[in-house]
Amino acid sequence: MTRIDSLIPRGTPGVLGTAPGVTEDAEAYDATGGYRETTSAAELLTHIDAAGLRGRGGAGCLTAARLRAVRDAGDRPVVVANGLEGEAGSVKDRWLLRARPHLVLDGLLRAAEITGARRGEVYLSDAAAGERVRRALAERPPRLPVEVVETRHTCVAGEESAVVRRINGGPALPTAGAPRPHEEGVDGAPTLVANVETLARVALLAARPDGHRHTARSTLVTVAGGGADPLLAEVPYGCTLRSLARAQGTPEPAGALMGGLFGGLIGPHFLDLALGPDTLAAAGTALGCGAIRFLAPEECPVSLASAVVAHLAAESARQCGRCVTGTGSIRDDVGSLTTGTAAPGLVSRLHRRATALPGRGACGLLDAAARTAGSLLRAFPHLVRSHLDAPCPACAAPAGPLSVAVPRVAGRLVPRPCSAPCPG
Repeated sequence: MTRIDSLIPRGTPGVLGTAPGVTEDAEAYDATGGYRETTSAAELLTHIDAAGLRGRGGAGCLTAARLRAVRDAGDRPVVVANGLEGEAGSVKDRWLLRARPHLVLDGLLRAAEITGARRGEVYLSDAAAGERVRRALAERPPRLPVEVVETRHTCVAGEESAVVRRINGGPALPTAGAPRPHEEGVDGAPTLVANVETLARVALLAARPDGHRHTARSTLVTVAGGGADPLLAEVPYGCTLRSLARAQGTPEPAGALMGGLFGGLIGPHFLDLALGPDTLAAAGTALGCGAIRFLAPEECPVSLASAVVAHLAAESARQCGRCVTGTGSIRDDVGSLTTGTAAPGLVSRLHRRATALPGRGACGLLDAAARTAGSLLRAFPHLVRSHLDAPCPACAAPAGPLSVAVPRVAGRLVPRPCSAPCPG
């Protein structure tokens, strides 16, 4: 994992901190202003709202709205720091829990104050992260009971209803329909399930309310692919995808896989898009968990799409018949493009599935498979057509791994002008 510097202005507090690759202990975190009573819970909620802080787990919901929903739902809420990180290609949550556990725990305690929670949980699957969090809890015992819950790593285990189900003693599998966790979650109590980066940014806002603009409008990204080493970076909204690709070492990517596995594929003409949830959503893609995999110029996007949908089909919880058959069918259809065995009508069939299947499963996994297929058809229609006519030589070499290792070091990009202005 490459070490880099930051596009965040110097002197601005950031999630990555100042000592990449070193686990921050309680004394070092205290020295940054952590755990201090700098603002009341009500004032902090106002700052979070004013900053427009969005969740960093993938859905991008407004954090203030979720905090209010749990606060107003009833007595004795629970706050869960979700660090499961089930999406392939993302390492930010595991890195945070390993390197800056006190920042996450501080954010959890702030969220507990806002919601009135009497209990906290840290939910993860990485054993090294679990050890660091337990050590941090021993260094600085929190004001309320906080437990660490470990589970097996799967794609669906981080979905919020799966989180609640596992903490309640069941399997880490999602449930469909009402009630949602903010209404009835852990032990039946209203529950906030918040991504660990989201909570880290809540802690930064509490320590430095004056820095709310940069705190809320920057994000961690895991950038990989293109034949270059992956990197973990903290960047501002407004930075372009092209500038990220160049920083990572892929100067002329042929496109990208966005949002882990949930943002779909984009072609090279989208690389000048400014990073940001609203900008990307308007272009039909998503930042999601902040994982971006660039395509090398010689890499075939059909092969990458095939690897993605095969992974999603294998990760199905197998609770919903429509998910099992839908992901399997998409896997087989896209896979047949890579082997030159596509049946007549394949493109029309993929179009129908990409349109009809989203929203039919208990979680977003089926949506991700359908979105991947639909985005492949939109972004690379000429390549899909060429795969119908003859086998693709580039597909003979399988796509590279979808996952990346947790970095030993991470850092910040040297400030440079982006090709698009930072909004807000």
